[in-house]
Amino acid sequence: MEGIPSKARNLQMSLLMAKLYRNSRHNRGAVACYKECLRHCPFFIEAITALAELGATPKDIISLFAQTPNRSGRAPFDHLDSSRWLHRYVEAQCCIASNDYKGGLELFAELLQRFPNNIHILLEMAKVDAIIGKNDEAILNFEKVRSIDPYIMTYMDEYAMLLKVKCDYSKLSKLVHDLLSIDPSRPEVFVALSVLWERKDERGALSYAEKSIRIDERHIPGYIMKGNLLLSMKRPEAAVIAFRGAQELRPDLRSYQGLVHSYLQFSKVKEALYAAREAMKAMPQSAKALKLVGDVHASNASGREKAKKFYESALRLEPGYLGAALALAELHVIEGRNGDAVSLLERYLKDWADDSLHVKLAQVFAATNMLQEALSHYEAALRINSQNEAAKKGLERLEKQMKGVDPDAPEEDEENEVEDAEGDQEETDLL
Repeated sequence: MEGIPSKARNLQMSLLMAKLYRNSRHNRGAVACYKECLRHCPFFIEAITALAELGATPKDIISLFAQTPNRSGRAPFDHLDSSRWLHRYVEAQCCIASNDYKGGLELFAELLQRFPNNIHILLEMAKVDAIIGKNDEAILNFEKVRSIDPYIMTYMDEYAMLLKVKCDYSKLSKLVHDLLSIDPSRPEVFVALSVLWERKDERGALSYAEKSIRIDERHIPGYIMKGNLLLSMKRPEAAVIAFRGAQELRPDLRSYQGLVHSYLQFSKVKEALYAAREAMKAMPQSAKALKLVGDVHASNASGREKAKKFYESALRLEPGYLGAALALAELHVIEGRNGDAVSLLERYLKDWADDSLHVKLAQVFAATNMLQEALSHYEAALRINSQNEAAKKGLERLEKQMKGVDPDAPEEDEENEVEDAEGDQEETDLL
């Protein structure tokens, strides 16, 4: 391919070379070939996205449009009024690539006004919303896309992850069934299968996530899913490798979060702090990045005051960020400021009917022996999300407390099991 002069290459050749260079991590060659693609066709969205991810600026990319061969006798492309939307699209992709999610979403929203119900724009917005934790908005956009085109596969694994977060297993099951019937060879299908199987069989789910990566080594959701599964399986060292794999392809908030939580799980506080600070540098206006730094400090008793400052800064930057509010409330509880935790959470409950807020409030009330208040909040959480496991377990524990039973006392069967285990140990010693 390299033996063919660049002027003799057509669009397909340039694209193939760009992909080959990128897959072999020869980024300079990839950039040159993607630029060649845009000289052939300025509307080549894949090339625009790739160049943005490879670090090109909007100015660099837009300048290529003027180099498009002018065969129609019209004014040069970059002076056409109709090209403004394309410039906006370039700016949006560059924002997303540089982790300026807010700026990217604003530009995509502007484009959506120009092209209502455009599937590509809706998908891009949904993907970004999913990354930054705006789950409800992301789900709405994914559902809108599926209503327009029920055969869409792009980013449907991202949608699957959101359905799992919302505990909407009936929709998740239907989505996986639909994807399997459309094209069972796509990596999105195996990530979605992994999401579906996580509850039943983590090992099986992990094998599906790994298969998605084998199908497409550049499929980021596969790495994210694999990392999250390994974390829940208490294999943080392996999770770090998975999240690093995602980062090498395109660093985003989720890979930073995964790295921080993985490092904390095996007490690598210094590495966790480094990853969190990396996230903060990459996303200086992100409340989520600030919270990550707070999480690292909160893991150590001596760092709690710093953690408090980071959580408060995150809430100043994004007042509606429930993750930071919950983390700050947890910090209040750890330090014995239950009243502060309750007032903070109740303030948020006025504006956000969220099951996690109710669960946290219930836990605080239960810890302070205000059992009736705890009961009402657990019930409220389950009314919002009947599948909330923390609420179910909390309610079960609370019912024992209300009956005067020690919730931490082992069940009779468990006691027998312990006795049997001790007996087995004695037998082993005798042998």
